[in-house]
Amino acid sequence: MEITCSRCHQAIPNDGLYCPSCGLPQLVYSGDEALAPVQAGVWRDALSETGAVEWRPALRFALLLALPAGLLCGGVPVLGLLGFLWMAAAAAWAVALYSRSQRTASSAGQSAGWISTGAGARIGLVTGLAAGWVAFASSGVSLFIERFVFHGGKDFDDLWQTQIARLTEQWQTIGAASQDPKFGETAKGMIALLLSPEGKAGSMLGGTVAVEAILVVFAIAGGALGAKLLAGPKRQQG
Repeated sequence: MEITCSRCHQAIPNDGLYCPSCGLPQLVYSGDEALAPVQAGVWRDALSETGAVEWRPALRFALLLALPAGLLCGGVPVLGLLGFLWMAAAAAWAVALYSRSQRTASSAGQSAGWISTGAGARIGLVTGLAAGWVAFASSGVSLFIERFVFHGGKDFDDLWQTQIARLTEQWQTIGAASQDPKFGETAKGMIALLLSPEGKAGSMLGGTVAVEAILVVFAIAGGALGAKLLAGPKRQQG
C-alpha cells in the first residue's frame, strides 16, 4: 500500500520519516509494541527539527510564566525597561521548561532536547499575548482603585493637564516657526480633543496598547533567544 503525505499527498518511501516534497514529519504506525517507544522518540525528534510545537505542554508553561510577568509589568509600571526585560526572560523560561519537558518525555532521555528558533518565537508570542492581557487587566484595575477607591483622580487630572500644557507650548513654538495659520487651528483642535474625556480615555488606551505591543515583541525575542541558546549545546553534541 502506497504511503502519501497528509499535507501535500505526495508518495513517501516506506522507511521515510519526512515527506520528500514538503518536509512534513510522518507518523509511522507499527503493530510491534516493542517499537512504540522508539517510534515516539523519533516522532518527537522530527517535531523538534522541523520547528513544530506540542501546544498542550507549551501552553501550560506559557500561561504559567505569563501570569506573574503580566502582573509585574502591569501592576508595577515604574519598572520601565526592566519590565520589558522581565517579559523576555519569562518567555525564554517558558521555552526552557517546554524543552525540558520534551526531553523528559523522550524515551531515550536525550532527544527533543532543543527546539527551533521559530518554535521558540511562537511560544514567546503566546506568552507575550497572555501576559499582555494580564498586564492590561491589572493596569485597569490599579487605575480604577487609585481613582475611585483612594480618590486619586485629581492627581491624574493635574498630571494630564501638565502634559497637555507642555505639548501646547511645543506646538506653539512649531506654529510660530512655520508661520502657517492652518497649523495653529489644527493644534487648537487637537488640544481641545485631548482635554475632552473621550480624548483622554483614547490617549490612555492607545498608550497602553502600544506598551502591550512592545511587551509582545520582547516576549517573541526572548522565546527565540531561549530556543537558540538551547540549540547550541545540542548541536555541538551532535
